Amino acid sequence: MRLIHTSDWHLGRAFHGVRLLDAQAAYLDHLVETARSESVDAVVVAGDVYDRAIPAPDAVELLSDVLHRLQAVGTQVVLSPGNHDSARRLGFGSGLLEHAGVHIRTSVDDLARPVLVGDGAIYALPYLDPASVSVTDALEVSTRSHASVISAAMDRVRADAATRGPRTVVAAHCFAVGGASSDSERDIACGGVSAVPTSVFDGVSYVALGHLHGAQQVGERAWYSGSPVAMSFSEAGHTKCSLLVEVDGTGTTHVERVAAPVTRRLATLRGDLEDLLADPALEDARDAWVQATLTDTLAPRRAMEQLRTRFPHTLSLVLDPRGGVVREHRRPSQVAGRAAVEVCTDFVADVRPGGTVGDDERALLREAVEAVQRAHDDEGSATTRERGVA
Repeated sequence: MRLIHTSDWHLGRAFHGVRLLDAQAAYLDHLVETARSESVDAVVVAGDVYDRAIPAPDAVELLSDVLHRLQAVGTQVVLSPGNHDSARRLGFGSGLLEHAGVHIRTSVDDLARPVLVGDGAIYALPYLDPASVSVTDALEVSTRSHASVISAAMDRVRADAATRGPRTVVAAHCFAVGGASSDSERDIACGGVSAVPTSVFDGVSYVALGHLHGAQQVGERAWYSGSPVAMSFSEAGHTKCSLLVEVDGTGTTHVERVAAPVTRRLATLRGDLEDLLADPALEDARDAWVQATLTDTLAPRRAMEQLRTRFPHTLSLVLDPRGGVVREHRRPSQVAGRAAVEVCTDFVADVRPGGTVGDDERALLREAVEAVQRAHDDEGSATTRERGVA
């Protein structure tokens, strides 16, 4: 049995305000071609098909298109919702779609109803929210944790799998113990109990996991395929991929990473603004999505504007001045009796990271203080005159 394990498409997602639909469409083109060239029996999508419960129309159209194309290739599709999806919306028409080889599993009632691929069986677990009374009641668990609900679900899976051959695959959307997370995953903790030990999945040939966005192996037979498109700068070091999985007649698996296309890579830059703009070694970041962390002791003016003259796709700007933010908080006794211009100058230096006040700025502050004082004096004179007239 040959299958492609993928997950976390998050169709409709935006990245720092830039929509990712074109990049996601490029990946799905690649997925269809890989399914065709590798003659896979099934494509398994382990949750978070959409980025939100009510997806945008163009995201729905993209999913409809890829399902039609995979069906035309002749591969079966096994798909289940993640924590970002609405199970009801994703499962609309699932009974009809099943006749076309598109199997959408969204109900607890379907946990032990596998998709049969030759003599192999694929069990797709929908996202099981332990905070949902309907889930815990249906699974007859009293402890509201992900480990409890998935353990109960796997009891049903193993009971059915015992009547079948050794080629058994489970797809699940959860946070498995030992997995490395990134910044773009939504927390699925329930009362602080979110991690699921991989031993919960014992007894099957392969576990196709979704939720974490970096491709990785956790446990002996459990893998995350990761998201095919990067969604945070914490994923700059990821190599996005699908997993090509082969399960032989004894239930032994072989896993191969198939690199996903990259429409625009990520680059994280750090340094003083002047250095970033001048360093020839950074030329390859010109076409990348850029996050720049500036270490200047004084925040440069129009920093984003200047960065985009060299790196036009800069999306994120972080200020991290060398030495951190140094502030000297003055007590009222240190302010009383001092000249107003000195107090204002100290205030500017105090709130500016690592800052000093230049001669030009000091002159502007003195001019502003004197203008306020003149206005105050004029107001006082006018009040005195009014009282004299009265």
